[in-house]
Order: sequence, then structure tokens, then C-alpha cells
Amino acid sequence: MIAGMNHFTITAEDRAATLDYYSGLLGLVEGPRPDLGFPGTWLYAPGGTQAILHVYWDRPMPASRTGVIDHLAFTATDLKAVKARFDARGVPYDLRRQAGVGTWQLFSHDPNGAKVELDFDAAETF
Repeated sequence: MIAGMNHFTITAEDRAATLDYYSGLLGLVEGPRPDLGFPGTWLYAPGGTQAILHVYWDRPMPASRTGVIDHLAFTATDLKAVKARFDARGVPYDLRRQAGVGTWQLFSHDPNGAKVELDFDAAETF
């Protein structure tokens, strides 16, 4: 029945810091969003036609920052460039190789406390 993931939605306290992380650092772009009657934004992969991350600006932060979802994971490319961007901005991360298959996994936290995983092909180098 399920064909794939449609989108994630996060609540954000700081609009500028959140957009800087997801757009400035990770490269997602703001795109079309219908008037839903409350403030927010939809973020797309460059050239994508489906919003993959929805952000609310008007909701109070939950007491438990991660809730029942542990993290958001995105397929990514160009590990060397992405690592350099994180290093240049001083954004902390944990880079590891997935046991068995060798996929590179870069973990960090957005400004709201959400854990974000970027997955890179095992053949990439940095």
C-alpha cells in the first residue's frame, strides 16, 4: 500500500536559523506552499517537484524535542563538499560508515534539536 515517504514536518523556533540550516547548509530550496491558514514553509530538493520537508513557525515547541521520531534521513551526494560546508560553518556532526554496506552517514542536529542523517554512497571519498 505505501509507495514511499511523502514528507517530514518539523516545528521551528527560529525561522532564520532553521532556513540557514536546511537551505543554506543542506541546499534545500523554498518552494510553492498553499495558503494553509498558518505560517510555514515547504522545502524541496533542488529541481524537485515534491516538498520533502514542511516547517511550522507558529507552534510551541514540544517538551520532548525528538518525540517518537528519532531522526530525519536524506539521501545525499558529494560527501567531500558537504563535509567541507559543515566544517566551514563549524556545525558539529558525526561521520560514520554503516557496518556491512559501507554507506557514509553524517549525523547532525538542526537548530530546533531534530537529528538529521545524510546518507552518501559507500564509493564516495572525502
